[in-house]
Amino acid sequence: MTVHQVSTVLQLTSPEEVTPELRGEIADCWEVVANAGGAVLATEFPPLPLSAHDVAPVVDSLVHGLHPARGRLLVAVVGDSLAGWLIVRREPHPLGAHCGTVNHVQTHPRFRGRGIGVALMHRVHGIARDEMGLERLSLSTRGGVGLEEFYRKVGWVEVGRWPGALRIAPGDDRDAILMSLALRAG
Repeated sequence: MTVHQVSTVLQLTSPEEVTPELRGEIADCWEVVANAGGAVLATEFPPLPLSAHDVAPVVDSLVHGLHPARGRLLVAVVGDSLAGWLIVRREPHPLGAHCGTVNHVQTHPRFRGRGIGVALMHRVHGIARDEMGLERLSLSTRGGVGLEEFYRKVGWVEVGRWPGALRIAPGDDRDAILMSLALRAG
């Protein structure tokens, strides 16, 4: 039997709550995950491999967008180390304000296989529903790496695909898989 350290999932709702050290840990996690082939690239990133110089401004932009009503950062911590993180945001247009989007779901490779991603996904479900008042979450993930199965196991449903929308390399086009999660009072 394998024993795993329990992770703590923290919620940050304003830029002032995110320390420079945590920003650095998020940037490090993102750099390592992306360079290891993780499906977490931002449109602002140059082609791989990434450096901290590439990632830090994008992290800063995400942090500046935090607000209790509009966007929250969830971080999973094991001991004193960042093990994973994600962002949840309310849709900005009034017609979609009852919905939110989950982005940048990541587990640092040192902590894979310990339930970090599952813990983050369960926590974001409760926060989005109970604290943000959202009724539905959506996300998009890269096809061809099995991520849709992970999301299915935590309650998400595939609702569509954009065929060949993601060009990983010449001759390696992948589907963008669109997933949805209805948030029911519970």
